[in-house]
Order: sequence, then structure tokens, then C-alpha cells
Amino acid sequence: MASRSHRRPLRRRRSALFSAVALAAVALLVSLVLALRPGGEPDTVRAAAEPATSPPASTTPTAPKAKAKATPKPKPSTATPAPARTTTPAPARRSPAGSPPSSPRAVSGSAPLAGRIKPQVSYQGVATHYDAADGDGACLYGPSPDLMVAAMNHTDYETSKACGAYVLVRAANGASVTVRITNECPLPCAPGQLDLSKEAFAKLAGLSAGRIPITWSLLSPSTSDTVSIRYKTGSSRHWCGIQALGHRNPLARLEVATGSGWRSLTRTEYNYFLSPDGTGCGGPLRLTDIYGEQLTVEGIALRPDTAQPSRVQFARH
Repeated sequence: MASRSHRRPLRRRRSALFSAVALAAVALLVSLVLALRPGGEPDTVRAAAEPATSPPASTTPTAPKAKAKATPKPKPSTATPAPARTTTPAPARRSPAGSPPSSPRAVSGSAPLAGRIKPQVSYQGVATHYDAADGDGACLYGPSPDLMVAAMNHTDYETSKACGAYVLVRAANGASVTVRITNECPLPCAPGQLDLSKEAFAKLAGLSAGRIPITWSLLSPSTSDTVSIRYKTGSSRHWCGIQALGHRNPLARLEVATGSGWRSLTRTEYNYFLSPDGTGCGGPLRLTDIYGEQLTVEGIALRPDTAQPSRVQFARH
């Protein structure tokens, strides 16, 4: 049996070993607590793991500021100042012969059914002259007691739509004359050109001038006459051609009455409206001018080659 002196040192060694183990366990427990709690790592570790923080970016895009541009100072102009505008619409420029002209600038109150020739618009061109004889021409109005007539160039004649139009013609020297369109001036008459009767041309310049620059515009003249209707030679209940004469304003449409309403007739280059199957021949007619005004004409007998007056006339504009 071991002596007491031998057992006591062993007990001291065991006590020291137990104390060391306990101390190590406590240290381990403290380390685990520090490691497991949120944000428990040391500040130096956290600083190395996380990027440096910066203020959050705005979610609303900011538009870049526009850079102010320096406005160059205008250089003093050496050009002559433009003349003041007048209340008269600027004349439409015409193209060379054979080319369609630019569209004229229409103004308020212009005619909705007008073709190339519009009211309150000034046109530029040239005037020539011809021997108008008795004043008759392509419009087939017949002899005219007034030789202040003119032939419209082929382009602006527009399949006889210009027939009967009254036009005020002005020359560069200030002279003017009013003519009625009764004829067509075929190509090479250029757009804007008027071929005046010698009598009308003489009001503007001497006949020896031959060709002069002009401006012209549509008129709606005063008149005491009423519109007349004439049926063409050979017209019957089976076929007819109808013509209106003496209308104050250019004519846009001519219609005949049918059982179901009004039927518009086709216009010819010789200024008659045709009903090839006889529809409406000898019946009521309806005339419409370029301003949209409509006149109803009744009581006109189917009598060829006779101008029969009505009781109506278009309003003045």
C-alpha cells in the first residue's frame, strides 16, 4: 500500500489538471459566444470583409444640365430692306411653258369648288393678242356684242372650266381691262398666259408690243342679266348636250333631275354638259358655281340651238 506521502502529490497534480481544463473550457465557451452572436466578429475582421460604405444613390435620374450656347451676334446686313407687305395676296409664281404652275395661295373666303383659277388670287403671266373676229371661240358661246374677250391658256382653261369667267388684267404700266373668257389658247401658251382680243390688248399697250407681262385675277362682276340655257344641235329625249350662258361666276357643275335625285353631267372641252342616255333632257336643271351656290332652273324646253333665259343669277362675290 502506497504511503500517504505518495498519494498527496498525485491529488495536487489532478487538481491542477482539472483547473487547466476548466479554464480552457471557459475560454472556449466565451469564444463560441462571441463567434455566434450577430456581428460578433472583431471589428478588424468586419472591416476587412465589408466594402467601404457610401451614401445611397438616388433612384430618380437627374437630367444633365444643358450647356448654354453663346448666341452669335448678328452681322450687320448690307441687303436692301424688303418692302412692306400689302393686303393683296402675293401672286403665284408660274412655271416655264409646258410645266404645271405652283398652286396659288388661297385666302379666306375662297371658292370651295374652284379649280385652278381661284378668287382673290393674283396670277402672273404674259398677254398676247389675236383677231377675235365676232368674239366666238372654243367655249361655243357664239358671237359676242362685246369684244373685250380673251382666250385662256390650255392649262388654266381646264376642260372649259374657265369658260365664262370674268378676269381683270393689269399691265406693268398701270393700265387695266376686264375681259370674259370665251376661247382657249392652245399649247405652247404657257400657264398664266392670256391671249387677248386686239381690242382688249389695245387697252393695255400698242399692238406692236406683241407680248407684255401682266397680272390677272378673277372677278364677280355686277350684271342685270340672268342665266340662259341652250341645248346643243341634235339634242333629243335620247341624247342631249346642255350649256349655261351669262353666268356671273364660273360654273362648277350642271345636274339634271332624275327619279331618285340629281345627276351630275360630264363637261366637255367645248363647254357643253352631256347626257349620253337622255337622262334629264328637257327637265329641271341645277347649276352650281365655284362658290357652292346652287340655282334650280325649270321650264326650259328641249329646243336645240336656242338660248332660253331663266329667272335666276348667281350672287356677287
